[in-house]
Amino acid sequence: MLPNIPNLKYTDSYNFFLISGPCVIENDITPFLIAKEISAIADEFQIPFIFKASYKKANRSRLESFTGIGDLEALDIIEKVGFEYGIPTITDIHTEAEAVVASEYVDALQIPAFLCRQTDLLLAAGHTGKSVNIKKGQFLSPESMKFAIDKIKQTGNENIILTERGSMFGYQDLIVDYRGIVAMQKNSFPVVLDITHSLQQPNQATGISGGHPELIETIAKAGIAVGVDGIFIETHPDPANAKSDGANMLQLDLLKELIEKLIKIRKAIS
Repeated sequence: MLPNIPNLKYTDSYNFFLISGPCVIENDITPFLIAKEISAIADEFQIPFIFKASYKKANRSRLESFTGIGDLEALDIIEKVGFEYGIPTITDIHTEAEAVVASEYVDALQIPAFLCRQTDLLLAAGHTGKSVNIKKGQFLSPESMKFAIDKIKQTGNENIILTERGSMFGYQDLIVDYRGIVAMQKNSFPVVLDITHSLQQPNQATGISGGHPELIETIAKAGIAVGVDGIFIETHPDPANAKSDGANMLQLDLLKELIEKLIKIRKAIS
């Protein structure tokens, strides 16, 4: 199942779809480099591709952590990336006001996991008419996501995506319960596995999340084998020096090989 998003290519390829890009807009150069590389991979393998980047990071543990280069400047960059490569775009929102502003620049809106129960935010996102990707809270059961769905549907908007991104496993770790993918697919909306965020190690004493990027391929393969509709991978040409979530992002030059492997698994289970 594919999301209903304008400009989404290769919708008849029967491949999984890909949501990918940097964690956050850091400057006006790197997003274009990343989008160019992923677009080439998507074109080569006929993967429906949605470019993802946060225009601001509002949920950092430490006050001094990087949050963005400026809201409108970053949104403008995301919009230009979409135009330049002819691809749909998605970004996170955190408040009702942000839903209105961001919807003028992107094709889809994303609800962060910690905010998936915020009624006013969900309603505001739904009222924009844009596709809405709701990330399942680390604290919620897959079955509970039906209530978030109902809030969006109440606005008359049924362009909904659900994303699994791991569940809390103690204070500083996450675990993926692949049964949740199957459970959420029963709602008849596309379900995504957020591979990179599922490998986060949150709540570290340093105030900076850790991660297990060496397990990206393992988590991705398992998700495709289970039959997930789409995968979410944050990527960067130099994760060690990325300004946000570098500890669990995939190095950009490793993405093509991973996609090739995942396509083979997808074909094997089809």
